[in-house]
Amino acid sequence: MNEYIIAIDLGGTSAKIAVINEEAKIKERWSVPTDISEEGKLVIPNIIQSIESFFNRENISTTQIKGIGLGTPGTINQTAGTVAAAYNLNWHGAQPIKKQFEEAFDVPFFMDNDANVAALGEQWQGAGDQAANVVMVTLGTGVGGGVVIDGHLVHGVNQAAGEIGHMTIEFDDPILCTCGKLGCLETVASATGAVNLAKHHVSSFTGTSALKDAVINHESISSYDIFQLAEEHGDPYAIMIVDTYSDYLARALSHIANTLNPAKIIIGGGVSASGEFLRERVERLFKQYSFSQIKNSTQIVLAELGNDAGIFGAAQIVNNGLSN
Repeated sequence: MNEYIIAIDLGGTSAKIAVINEEAKIKERWSVPTDISEEGKLVIPNIIQSIESFFNRENISTTQIKGIGLGTPGTINQTAGTVAAAYNLNWHGAQPIKKQFEEAFDVPFFMDNDANVAALGEQWQGAGDQAANVVMVTLGTGVGGGVVIDGHLVHGVNQAAGEIGHMTIEFDDPILCTCGKLGCLETVASATGAVNLAKHHVSSFTGTSALKDAVINHESISSYDIFQLAEEHGDPYAIMIVDTYSDYLARALSHIANTLNPAKIIIGGGVSASGEFLRERVERLFKQYSFSQIKNSTQIVLAELGNDAGIFGAAQIVNNGLSN
């Protein structure tokens, strides 16, 4: 009987591995350090060896395993079963990930990009509340995203669907993005984007502000500092930056919602730790920018799973893959 799914959330520091039962409960979890030496050739063998050791220790047979799911950075080629351009794993050329797992374990194997997998995890076991149509926006160093339609991830013709962070959102006074384009959402609505805004608009703010002083004096500031100064200290320049940040994000989310009409848009990532202080602002502006039927049917919610989103998403890609 296929009782368990092995779910893997692969990152640049470690691979989080979990055994998930049929009730979507985590039976066991552990992690494996990510060894990126030798051009990352040891990353997958180390994970496989760790899973094999777990099977031996717990006397688990592969006949008890429904499948293995992996969320990974990089560009996925689903047809070839390869991953490329995962630079934090030291992977440059295409890596034959599916072949390695299927040779080690005679069970179905499925993988997807880590941002997509996190979105699916939140849709299935988190803030998405199993709604069939959900979009997740991850506000970290950049802006990631994943689109779930009818319970399945949308990949697009070139596996590039969900690149929400590179939607052009600022035309009049754009900031150069790391992707090479000008005015991307990522430049104004990520953790880096908040700092960009604070530096970009400082000359136009004439009031007294601790944030303004820090920028002018070239002190190190973070998005956390900006949101904390705004929420806890009422710093007027910090509030202005948070409002500007929220406006850009709300505009982008309204475009997404007007196109896809999801039940929920989930905000995750490090910046989402600002909680209701950010969510309420974004929702209010979102309703201003959205088509009337959209604003009354699409909810803006905060992610709930944290670091477990990738684990649950990796499990769900197995369930979805086997149901196709």
